[in-house]
Amino acid sequence: MSVKLRKLSEQVMVITGATSGIGLTTARMAAERGVKLVLAARAADALDELASELRVKGVAVATVAADVGNIADVERIGQVAMERFGRIDTWVNNAGVSVFGRLEDVSPEDHHRLFQTNFWGVVNGSLEAVKRMKTRGGGALINIGSEVSDRAVPLQGMYSASKHAVKAFTESLRMELEKEDAPLSVTLVKPAAIDTMFAVHAKNYMDKEPALPPPIYAPELVADAILYAAQHPKRDVFVGGASKMISAGSRAMPGLFDRYMRATMFKQQKSPVTTLPGRRDALHAPDHTHELRQRQGMRHHVAENSLYTKASLRSGPLMTALLGGGALFAALTLSRRLAR
Repeated sequence: MSVKLRKLSEQVMVITGATSGIGLTTARMAAERGVKLVLAARAADALDELASELRVKGVAVATVAADVGNIADVERIGQVAMERFGRIDTWVNNAGVSVFGRLEDVSPEDHHRLFQTNFWGVVNGSLEAVKRMKTRGGGALINIGSEVSDRAVPLQGMYSASKHAVKAFTESLRMELEKEDAPLSVTLVKPAAIDTMFAVHAKNYMDKEPALPPPIYAPELVADAILYAAQHPKRDVFVGGASKMISAGSRAMPGLFDRYMRATMFKQQKSPVTTLPGRRDALHAPDHTHELRQRQGMRHHVAENSLYTKASLRSGPLMTALLGGGALFAALTLSRRLAR
Protein backbone atom coordinates (compact mmCIF):
# COMPACT_ATOMS: atom_id res chain seq x y z
CA MET A 1 0.00 0.00 0.00
CA SER A 2 1.29 3.48 -0.87
CA VAL A 3 -1.20 5.41 1.28
CA LYS A 4 0.36 8.21 3.33
CA LEU A 5 -0.91 8.36 6.89
CA ARG A 6 -0.47 11.16 9.41
CA LYS A 7 1.50 10.88 12.63
CA LEU A 8 -0.69 10.09 15.61
CA SER A 9 -0.10 13.52 17.13
CA GLU A 10 -1.74 15.04 14.03
CA GLN A 11 -4.69 12.67 13.79
CA VAL A 12 -8.42 12.74 14.41
CA MET A 13 -9.53 9.22 15.34
CA VAL A 14 -13.00 7.69 15.67
CA ILE A 15 -13.30 4.70 18.03
CA THR A 16 -16.52 2.72 18.47
CA GLY A 17 -17.12 0.62 21.55
CA ALA A 18 -14.93 3.13 23.37
CA THR A 19 -16.07 2.65 26.97
CA SER A 20 -14.78 -0.84 27.66
CA GLY A 21 -12.02 -3.31 26.85
CA ILE A 22 -10.00 -2.81 23.68
CA GLY A 23 -11.83 0.40 22.75
CA LEU A 24 -11.21 1.96 26.16
CA THR A 25 -7.56 0.94 26.19
CA THR A 26 -7.05 2.28 22.66
CA ALA A 27 -8.73 5.59 23.54
CA ARG A 28 -6.49 6.10 26.57
CA MET A 29 -3.30 5.13 24.72
CA ALA A 30 -4.22 7.32 21.74
CA ALA A 31 -4.89 10.23 24.08
CA GLU A 32 -1.41 9.86 25.56
CA ARG A 33 0.01 10.29 22.05
CA GLY A 34 -1.85 13.48 21.27
CA VAL A 35 -4.68 12.10 19.12
CA LYS A 36 -7.91 14.08 18.86
CA LEU A 37 -10.69 11.65 19.64
CA VAL A 38 -14.29 11.00 18.62
CA LEU A 39 -15.55 8.32 20.99
CA ALA A 40 -18.74 6.36 20.42
CA ALA A 41 -20.61 3.85 22.57
CA ARG A 42 -24.16 3.16 23.71
CA ALA A 43 -23.70 4.38 27.29
CA ALA A 44 -23.84 8.21 27.32
CA ASP A 45 -22.92 8.47 31.02
CA ALA A 46 -19.81 6.32 30.58
CA LEU A 47 -18.79 8.37 27.54
CA ASP A 48 -19.14 11.60 29.50
CA GLU A 49 -17.05 10.19 32.34
CA LEU A 50 -14.32 9.02 29.96
CA ALA A 51 -14.31 12.34 28.12
CA SER A 52 -13.92 14.22 31.41
CA GLU A 53 -11.01 11.96 32.38
CA LEU A 54 -9.21 12.71 29.11
CA ARG A 55 -10.02 16.42 28.94
CA VAL A 56 -8.37 16.94 32.31
CA LYS A 57 -5.18 15.80 30.57
CA GLY A 58 -5.65 18.31 27.76
CA VAL A 59 -7.05 15.89 25.18
CA ALA A 60 -9.55 17.16 22.59
CA VAL A 61 -12.53 14.77 22.76
CA ALA A 62 -15.99 14.59 21.20
CA THR A 63 -18.49 11.91 22.20
CA VAL A 64 -21.48 10.35 20.46
CA ALA A 65 -23.96 8.03 22.17
CA ALA A 66 -24.65 5.62 19.36
CA ASP A 67 -25.67 2.06 18.52
CA VAL A 68 -23.42 1.01 15.63
CA GLY A 69 -26.13 -1.30 14.32
CA ASN A 70 -28.22 1.80 13.57
CA ILE A 71 -27.20 3.56 10.34
CA ALA A 72 -28.52 6.93 11.50
CA ASP A 73 -26.47 6.73 14.70
CA VAL A 74 -23.30 5.92 12.74
CA GLU A 75 -23.93 8.79 10.33
CA ARG A 76 -24.16 11.04 13.40
CA ILE A 77 -20.70 9.87 14.50
CA GLY A 78 -19.26 11.00 11.18
CA GLN A 79 -21.18 14.27 11.30
CA VAL A 80 -19.95 15.11 14.82
CA ALA A 81 -16.36 14.34 13.82
CA MET A 82 -16.57 16.67 10.82
CA GLU A 83 -18.30 19.45 12.74
CA ARG A 84 -15.84 19.31 15.64
CA PHE A 85 -12.54 18.60 13.88
CA GLY A 86 -13.15 19.05 10.15
CA ARG A 87 -11.83 15.64 9.11
CA ILE A 88 -11.27 12.00 10.12
CA ASP A 89 -7.82 10.38 9.79
CA THR A 90 -8.50 6.97 11.35
CA TRP A 91 -11.76 5.15 11.99
CA VAL A 92 -11.65 2.10 14.30
CA ASN A 93 -14.66 -0.25 14.17
CA ASN A 94 -14.25 -1.98 17.51
CA ALA A 95 -17.74 -2.42 19.01
CA GLY A 96 -18.70 -6.06 19.44
CA VAL A 97 -20.37 -8.58 21.73
CA SER A 98 -20.76 -12.35 21.93
CA VAL A 99 -23.21 -15.09 22.87
CA PHE A 100 -22.05 -18.31 24.55
CA GLY A 101 -24.17 -21.39 23.97
CA ARG A 102 -25.10 -24.07 21.46
CA LEU A 103 -26.48 -22.60 18.25
CA GLU A 104 -29.71 -24.55 18.66
CA ASP A 105 -30.29 -23.09 22.13
CA VAL A 106 -29.80 -19.40 21.29
CA SER A 107 -32.93 -17.42 20.45
CA PRO A 108 -33.30 -15.96 16.93
CA GLU A 109 -33.50 -12.42 18.34
CA ASP A 110 -30.16 -12.89 20.10
CA HIS A 111 -28.57 -14.28 16.91
CA HIS A 112 -29.85 -11.26 14.98
CA ARG A 113 -28.78 -8.73 17.63
CA LEU A 114 -25.24 -10.11 17.67
CA PHE A 115 -24.96 -9.79 13.88
CA GLN A 116 -26.48 -6.32 13.97
CA THR A 117 -23.65 -5.14 16.22
CA ASN A 118 -20.69 -7.22 15.11
CA PHE A 119 -21.24 -7.30 11.35
CA TRP A 120 -23.62 -4.52 10.40
CA GLY A 121 -21.89 -2.22 12.88
CA VAL A 122 -18.64 -2.73 10.96
CA VAL A 123 -20.40 -2.29 7.61
CA ASN A 124 -22.12 0.90 8.76
CA GLY A 125 -18.93 2.32 10.25
CA SER A 126 -16.75 1.37 7.29
CA LEU A 127 -19.04 2.93 4.69
CA GLU A 128 -19.42 6.08 6.76
CA ALA A 129 -15.65 6.28 7.19
CA VAL A 130 -15.03 5.83 3.46
CA LYS A 131 -17.61 8.50 2.63
CA ARG A 132 -16.04 10.98 5.04
CA MET A 133 -12.36 10.22 4.36
CA LYS A 134 -12.04 9.28 0.69
CA THR A 135 -12.36 12.83 -0.66
CA ARG A 136 -10.77 14.60 2.30
CA GLY A 137 -7.18 13.39 2.29
CA GLY A 138 -7.77 9.72 3.03
CA GLY A 139 -6.68 7.83 6.12
CA ALA A 140 -6.87 4.47 7.84
CA LEU A 141 -9.89 2.22 8.32
CA ILE A 142 -9.23 -0.39 11.00
CA ASN A 143 -11.73 -3.18 11.61
CA ILE A 144 -11.46 -5.47 14.61
CA GLY A 145 -11.91 -9.09 13.63
CA SER A 146 -10.73 -12.04 15.69
CA GLU A 147 -8.79 -15.25 15.57
CA VAL A 148 -12.22 -16.76 14.88
CA SER A 149 -12.31 -14.78 11.62
CA ASP A 150 -10.23 -17.70 10.31
CA ARG A 151 -11.28 -20.59 12.57
CA ALA A 152 -14.77 -21.08 14.00
CA VAL A 153 -15.22 -22.38 17.53
CA PRO A 154 -18.13 -24.23 19.14
CA LEU A 155 -20.28 -22.45 21.75
CA GLN A 156 -19.62 -19.12 20.03
CA GLY A 157 -20.90 -20.13 16.62
CA MET A 158 -22.70 -16.93 15.68
CA TYR A 159 -19.84 -14.80 16.98
CA SER A 160 -17.50 -16.83 14.76
CA ALA A 161 -19.86 -16.35 11.82
CA SER A 162 -19.96 -12.59 12.38
CA LYS A 163 -16.18 -12.34 12.45
CA HIS A 164 -15.90 -14.47 9.28
CA ALA A 165 -18.33 -12.01 7.68
CA VAL A 166 -16.30 -9.03 8.90
CA LYS A 167 -13.21 -10.51 7.27
CA ALA A 168 -14.97 -11.06 3.93
CA PHE A 169 -16.50 -7.59 3.93
CA THR A 170 -13.19 -5.94 4.85
CA GLU A 171 -11.28 -7.77 2.11
CA SER A 172 -13.89 -6.94 -0.53
CA LEU A 173 -13.97 -3.28 0.47
CA ARG A 174 -10.17 -3.11 0.42
CA MET A 175 -9.97 -4.48 -3.12
CA GLU A 176 -12.62 -2.08 -4.38
CA LEU A 177 -10.84 0.91 -2.84
CA GLU A 178 -7.46 -0.22 -4.18
CA LYS A 179 -8.94 -0.63 -7.66
CA GLU A 180 -9.85 3.06 -7.73
CA ASP A 181 -6.60 4.13 -6.01
CA ALA A 182 -8.52 5.61 -3.08
CA PRO A 183 -6.17 7.10 -0.46
CA LEU A 184 -7.30 4.68 2.23
CA SER A 185 -5.50 1.96 4.16
CA VAL A 186 -7.80 -0.90 5.25
CA THR A 187 -6.60 -3.13 8.08
CA LEU A 188 -8.17 -6.17 9.72
CA VAL A 189 -6.91 -6.81 13.26
CA LYS A 190 -7.31 -10.39 14.51
CA PRO A 191 -6.75 -10.66 18.26
CA ALA A 192 -6.44 -13.91 20.14
CA ALA A 193 -8.26 -14.15 23.50
CA ILE A 194 -7.89 -10.78 25.22
CA ASP A 195 -8.27 -9.97 28.93
CA THR A 196 -11.27 -7.64 28.69
CA MET A 197 -14.88 -7.67 29.86
CA PHE A 198 -15.74 -9.75 26.77
CA ALA A 199 -17.00 -12.81 28.66
CA VAL A 200 -18.80 -10.70 31.27
CA HIS A 201 -20.62 -8.68 28.60
CA ALA A 202 -21.60 -11.76 26.57
CA LYS A 203 -25.08 -13.31 26.69
CA ASN A 204 -24.79 -16.73 28.26
CA TYR A 205 -26.89 -19.83 27.62
CA MET A 206 -24.54 -22.24 29.43
CA ASP A 207 -24.87 -23.61 32.96
CA LYS A 208 -21.44 -22.18 33.81
CA GLU A 209 -20.11 -18.65 33.43
CA PRO A 210 -18.28 -18.17 30.11
CA ALA A 211 -14.49 -18.07 30.01
CA LEU A 212 -11.84 -17.36 27.41
CA PRO A 213 -9.47 -20.15 26.34
CA PRO A 214 -5.77 -19.58 27.01
CA PRO A 215 -3.39 -18.15 26.03
CA ILE A 216 -4.85 -14.77 26.99
CA TYR A 217 -3.22 -11.48 26.08
CA ALA A 218 -3.41 -7.95 27.49
CA PRO A 219 -5.65 -5.40 25.71
CA GLU A 220 -2.70 -3.02 25.42
CA LEU A 221 -1.24 -5.31 22.74
CA VAL A 222 -4.32 -4.83 20.56
CA ALA A 223 -4.33 -1.08 21.18
CA ASP A 224 -0.67 -0.88 20.20
CA ALA A 225 -1.42 -2.79 16.97
CA ILE A 226 -4.32 -0.44 16.19
CA LEU A 227 -2.20 2.65 16.75
CA TYR A 228 0.61 1.22 14.63
CA ALA A 229 -1.79 0.48 11.76
CA ALA A 230 -3.14 4.03 12.07
CA GLN A 231 0.30 5.28 11.00
CA HIS A 232 1.62 2.42 8.85
CA PRO A 233 -0.62 0.71 6.28
CA LYS A 234 -1.05 -2.99 7.14
CA ARG A 235 -3.34 -5.54 5.52
CA ASP A 236 -3.77 -7.91 8.47
CA VAL A 237 -2.45 -7.88 12.01
CA PHE A 238 -2.56 -10.98 14.24
CA VAL A 239 -2.39 -9.98 17.90
CA GLY A 240 -0.81 -12.82 19.83
CA GLY A 241 1.18 -15.65 18.33
CA ALA A 242 -1.70 -18.00 19.17
CA SER A 243 -3.97 -16.17 16.72
CA LYS A 244 -1.52 -16.67 13.86
CA MET A 245 -0.90 -20.29 14.84
CA ILE A 246 -4.62 -21.09 14.90
CA SER A 247 -5.11 -19.38 11.53
CA ALA A 248 -2.15 -21.11 9.86
CA GLY A 249 -2.97 -24.51 11.30
CA SER A 250 -6.64 -24.32 10.38
CA ARG A 251 -5.76 -23.43 6.80
CA ALA A 252 -3.23 -26.25 6.47
CA MET A 253 -5.01 -28.94 8.53
CA PRO A 254 -8.70 -28.10 8.90
CA GLY A 255 -9.77 -31.58 9.92
CA LEU A 256 -7.16 -31.89 12.65
CA PHE A 257 -8.09 -28.48 14.01
CA ASP A 258 -11.75 -29.53 14.09
CA ARG A 259 -10.62 -32.35 16.37
CA TYR A 260 -8.54 -29.95 18.45
CA MET A 261 -11.49 -27.60 18.90
CA ARG A 262 -13.83 -30.44 19.84
CA ALA A 263 -11.30 -31.73 22.35
CA THR A 264 -10.62 -28.41 24.08
CA MET A 265 -13.13 -25.63 23.44
CA PHE A 266 -16.19 -27.12 25.16
CA LYS A 267 -14.26 -27.23 28.44
CA GLN A 268 -12.07 -24.14 28.10
CA GLN A 269 -14.99 -21.80 27.42
CA LYS A 270 -16.69 -22.69 30.71
CA SER A 271 -15.52 -21.42 34.07
CA PRO A 272 -16.10 -23.34 37.33
CA VAL A 273 -18.66 -20.71 38.39
CA THR A 274 -22.33 -21.61 38.05
CA THR A 275 -24.44 -19.18 36.04
CA LEU A 276 -27.00 -17.49 38.28
CA PRO A 277 -30.57 -16.65 37.23
CA GLY A 278 -30.99 -13.06 36.09
CA ARG A 279 -27.40 -12.72 34.95
CA ARG A 280 -26.79 -9.35 33.23
CA ASP A 281 -25.16 -8.94 29.83
CA ALA A 282 -24.56 -6.24 27.22
CA LEU A 283 -26.06 -7.85 24.13
CA HIS A 284 -29.17 -5.68 23.74
CA ALA A 285 -28.21 -2.74 25.99
CA PRO A 286 -25.04 -1.56 27.77
CA ASP A 287 -24.24 -3.08 31.15
CA HIS A 288 -23.47 0.06 33.16
CA THR A 289 -21.91 -1.90 36.01
CA HIS A 290 -19.04 -2.98 33.76
CA GLU A 291 -18.43 0.16 31.67
CA LEU A 292 -15.06 1.93 31.84
CA ARG A 293 -13.25 -1.32 32.58
CA GLN A 294 -10.60 -2.65 30.24
CA ARG A 295 -9.66 -5.86 32.01
CA GLN A 296 -11.56 -8.66 33.68
CA GLY A 297 -8.76 -10.20 35.73
CA MET A 298 -8.64 -13.73 34.36
CA ARG A 299 -7.84 -16.89 36.28
CA HIS A 300 -5.16 -17.64 33.70
CA HIS A 301 -1.85 -15.92 33.16
CA VAL A 302 -2.19 -12.84 30.95
CA ALA A 303 0.62 -12.24 28.45
CA GLU A 304 1.70 -8.61 28.51
CA ASN A 305 3.88 -9.00 25.41
CA SER A 306 3.77 -10.85 22.10
CA LEU A 307 7.09 -11.19 20.32
CA TYR A 308 5.26 -12.47 17.23
CA THR A 309 3.00 -9.42 16.96
CA LYS A 310 5.79 -6.95 17.68
CA ALA A 311 8.03 -8.53 15.05
CA SER A 312 5.29 -8.89 12.42
CA LEU A 313 4.24 -5.26 12.73
CA ARG A 314 7.70 -3.88 12.23
CA SER A 315 9.25 -6.36 9.79
CA GLY A 316 9.34 -6.68 6.01
CA PRO A 317 7.63 -9.32 3.85
CA LEU A 318 10.44 -11.88 4.21
CA MET A 319 10.47 -11.79 7.99
CA THR A 320 6.67 -11.89 8.07
CA ALA A 321 6.77 -15.04 5.91
CA LEU A 322 9.32 -16.61 8.26
CA LEU A 323 7.17 -15.76 11.26
CA GLY A 324 4.19 -17.32 9.50
CA GLY A 325 6.27 -20.44 8.89
CA GLY A 326 7.10 -20.56 12.58
CA ALA A 327 3.40 -20.32 13.43
CA LEU A 328 2.65 -23.16 11.02
CA PHE A 329 5.39 -25.27 12.60
CA ALA A 330 3.81 -24.67 16.01
CA ALA A 331 0.46 -25.72 14.58
CA LEU A 332 1.98 -28.90 13.14
CA THR A 333 3.52 -29.71 16.52
CA LEU A 334 0.15 -29.20 18.17
CA SER A 335 -1.54 -31.45 15.60
CA ARG A 336 0.98 -34.24 16.24
CA ARG A 337 0.26 -34.07 19.97
CA LEU A 338 -3.45 -34.19 19.22
CA ALA A 339 -2.99 -37.20 16.92
CA ARG A 340 -1.13 -39.03 19.68
